[in-house]
Amino acid sequence: MKTGMPADGGDIRDLSEVNRLASELRLAVGRVTRRLRQAHAVGDMSLSGVSVLARLAADGPDSPTALAEMERVRPQAMASTLAQLEQRGLVRRSPDAADGRRSIVAVTEEGRAVLAERRSESVRRLAAVLDEFSAAERAALASALPLLDRLAARL
Repeated sequence: MKTGMPADGGDIRDLSEVNRLASELRLAVGRVTRRLRQAHAVGDMSLSGVSVLARLAADGPDSPTALAEMERVRPQAMASTLAQLEQRGLVRRSPDAADGRRSIVAVTEEGRAVLAERRSESVRRLAAVLDEFSAAERAALASALPLLDRLAARL
């Protein structure tokens, strides 16, 4: 089964090699995520909160049920996340014009500002570290981005 290319340029055909790659990728992505998360203040917004804010900012208002499905969490977990965001004034709920029994959630201007600041902080940290990499190393990372996006979409 041909599934990709290891760092040395050879084909990954052996299932044990695929599993090793999957394990190493999980660890590396986890480390990057943890380090970026550690840069934010204790008690700051959860990753699920950031993800919901980013989705609402990019895609527009949506129902809690649809958000739970897109974020792949239980409706109860989404309700908790939305309640925390709403309490901080980062999202607002309004009745759905098409179905008054449903609510629609939208990001507020304050939510957009918090999201922009958080992104800027993470981007600044990443850029400072990437500046220490060679041009070839940065190009290698850039070339992997479409594959990482495809991987994320398929999980």
